[in-house]
Amino acid sequence: MIDPLAEVVALLRPGAPFSKLVIASAPWAVRRTETGRPFYFVLLQGSCRLRIDSATRSDTITLNEGDFALIPSARAFATSSLDRQPPAHDEVVDTAITPMPGGARVGDPDGPVDTRMLVGNCVFGSPDAALLVSLLPDWVHVRGEDRLSTLVQLVGDESRSDRPAREIVMAHLLEVLLIEALRSTASASTSSSLMRGLSDPRLALALRLMHQRPSESWTVAQLARESAMSRSAFFERFSEAVGMAPIEYLLAWRMALAKQLLRQGGTAMSDIAERVGYSSVSTFGVAFTRHVGMPPGRYAKQGIEAAAA
Repeated sequence: MIDPLAEVVALLRPGAPFSKLVIASAPWAVRRTETGRPFYFVLLQGSCRLRIDSATRSDTITLNEGDFALIPSARAFATSSLDRQPPAHDEVVDTAITPMPGGARVGDPDGPVDTRMLVGNCVFGSPDAALLVSLLPDWVHVRGEDRLSTLVQLVGDESRSDRPAREIVMAHLLEVLLIEALRSTASASTSSSLMRGLSDPRLALALRLMHQRPSESWTVAQLARESAMSRSAFFERFSEAVGMAPIEYLLAWRMALAKQLLRQGGTAMSDIAERVGYSSVSTFGVAFTRHVGMPPGRYAKQGIEAAAA
């Protein structure tokens, strides 16, 4: 069976080329505003609190040594030592931040260091990142995963070293760490997401079928039958877990696949239409234009020109 999360991660093309080391001495607090870019934290030593603010709610979690946290679309967040709560958006923060090679020193520059973390922005190489990120949780917090713990240890060792090609090794380690975190569903947030849908065995079956056979003319009734649920129960459960209705999800995935095929080139428009569930080029063109805002031919031409530039 096809793994939907693996397909989403593959299309996202995640990377982590930007990182800095932050060392801190309690008490401290830092607040940051982002523009929707993905942001990650790797706790190398000690503990801290992380507050994540979204449009509708705020969540505060505790990060301990060996933990990994990812905010796929960061807008505003704050971190602090354990002896205080992370500052709210309107709270004045007076913690000293001292630049240092490769990062920053937070808190009393002469105080004992009790927290070390690697933080930074990720990049998603896909032009469809906004669509694909909408399928991920508001945040991911991974703890107690042996594979991730090993990766965190390797990242920590490399960050403290001065070996040749250090930056290249760090970038690749962080990419693997990012992918491991995205595919780890056990500690994922409870916000609506593909990961939450995949954690439900019945919904997971429907999701895998849509990814395995996107060309099929799926209906809510058929997917509900495959999931051994009533139509209304399936629709409600899927929408609540994934964050969009079943056929809306199917359309979004078909369009993501179509965009990928158009960007790659070399595939006839009729074949692309058939592979994503449309009986003719014209019906595919209408659906694609409505969803993307331009005809598939123009989209493909722009992709070729961008690749050649």
